[in-house]
Amino acid sequence: MSLLIVILGVLALLLLILVFKLNAFIALVLVALGVGVAEGMPVGEALASVQKGIGDTLGSLALILGFGAMLGNLVSESGAAQRITYGLIKRFGIGNLQWAMVLTGFVVGLPMFYNAGFVILVPLVFAVAASARMSLLYVGVPMAAALSVTHGFLPPHPGPTAIAVIFGADITRTLLYGLVLAVPAIIVAGPLFSRTLSRYKTSPPENLFKLRELTEAEMPGYGVSMFTALVPIALMTMAAVLSLILPAGSGLRQFFGFIGDPVMALLLSVLVAIYTLGLRRGRTMAEIMKVMTDAVASIAMILLIIGAGGALKQVLVDSGVGSDITALVSGTNLSPLFLAWLITALLRVCLGSATVAAITGAGIVVPLLAGTGVSPELMVLSVGAGSLMFSHVNDPGFWMFKEYFGLTLLQTIATWSIMETIISVMGLLGVLLLEPII
Repeated sequence: MSLLIVILGVLALLLLILVFKLNAFIALVLVALGVGVAEGMPVGEALASVQKGIGDTLGSLALILGFGAMLGNLVSESGAAQRITYGLIKRFGIGNLQWAMVLTGFVVGLPMFYNAGFVILVPLVFAVAASARMSLLYVGVPMAAALSVTHGFLPPHPGPTAIAVIFGADITRTLLYGLVLAVPAIIVAGPLFSRTLSRYKTSPPENLFKLRELTEAEMPGYGVSMFTALVPIALMTMAAVLSLILPAGSGLRQFFGFIGDPVMALLLSVLVAIYTLGLRRGRTMAEIMKVMTDAVASIAMILLIIGAGGALKQVLVDSGVGSDITALVSGTNLSPLFLAWLITALLRVCLGSATVAAITGAGIVVPLLAGTGVSPELMVLSVGAGSLMFSHVNDPGFWMFKEYFGLTLLQTIATWSIMETIISVMGLLGVLLLEPII
């Protein structure tokens, strides 16, 4: 009966979001309370469980996402993202433009939310395609694939970071394993897949990007732009590597464990960016702080939605549904990693939002960790991969890609939706291959 209540709760969530157009935060809180009461929890306990779930989920996550948004906005607004793009294209040459766009999307996407990264880079895709006389899809799909992979697989993005908190996974190890999966997924879904799309003609709106681009003098240098964008990844990756090869008592491991903690890595990165992309460029502290304030304001609703997803997870745990799910799965031969991916993928197809699908899916499958002993870091990546499955008309990213590139509905499904599906399946395959090793 309890599993039926969970299924009905998920259906109610779909109904509230898709039919009644209710905000995802409100819908998640209502469903969490409803599931708790339906599972037999007193109303007061259900409310306390919701509050605990929100508090536990947003404990350190608010700092990570806040600092990440600040860094992303500084990289974007200062012109560092534009400089990175032009620098990579110059170094790779016209013949290797796809790989330049892959690296551009990857580097710019690391500290930046997907939508923000896409909006920043798509004008450059148009400029590169026009100057090289190449198809927009040939140039744009590799960029979009890299952005999507960083969004779905790699902390400090909201989805994977929040899932890591829910599963109790080590974020730096999640990042390290995620990088291993990211490379083949980007290559297949980006440069290789885009070469099959020459038959699709794009018709973007006329005069779409007649915007002022930053001049050479206005942009920071390539080296400092790349360095600033990569600081958090370098710190977290170094901490993850040293935690695997050095003993726990090593001073070097402890030092990098401290500065490589996601909160500290992003805080240090923001401080570096304030100097390299702000004060060093002649900007006042008041101007820099406004950029950072605007960035935090833009993620307020994302934080609330993630917190509400944590509330649903906590209700499922406190009401005892977890033991029922574990008992059901223990009688099957299906891999917990595959089940986590499948449940999240179904939610993604139904809900549209990758972040909401990831948080909800993680809440449903978190009991599998205790019953199976599977790596929590791989569970994070499995859910993250599922959250990218077959984006279609209920996903804002679908419409963003369609309208910017001037595609028909069927063309967008054949390009964008298939690209996202390739990434999702590649992520699942990578996780299943890593399982025997980790």
